[in-house]
This record gives sequence, structure tokens and C-alpha cells, in this order.
Amino acid sequence: MPISAKTLSAQAMQLPPDERLTLVNLLLDTLDEPDASLDALWAKEADSRLTAYRRGEIQATSLSDVIAKYQADSRPT
Repeated sequence: MPISAKTLSAQAMQLPPDERLTLVNLLLDTLDEPDASLDALWAKEADSRLTAYRRGEIQATSLSDVIAKYQADSRPT
């Protein structure tokens, strides 16, 4: 029977901090595997957005405006 995430988490919490960090990094590494189908979807989306921009259907936003917007959105109310 496979171990549940809740059980594994409880066991991991008993590890020293440096071992927990190692475990986190090992888990994150498994999520960074290339996914050709996802890459293809993002490439198609990027191409679609660039085409729309070149047609004048959408406008570009400066990086500083984007950062300012998300900083404002993340401020506590």
C-alpha cells in the first residue's frame, strides 16, 4: 500500500532542517523534468500573442508597470 502524503509529511517533519531541505530539493527536482507537450503549448501561445501584438490587437506593457501592478496587488489591505 503506498504511503500517503500526509504520513510522509509527518515523517519528514521529524528530520533535521538540513535533511528536510535536501528532501524538498529532491522533490522539486522531480517537477522540473522537461515536458515536450507543455513546451509546445507555451510556444504556440507565445506565437499567438506575438502575432496579435504585431497586428495591433494587443499592446505591450512595460516590465516596470507589470511589477508595480503585482506589488500593489500583493500589499495587505
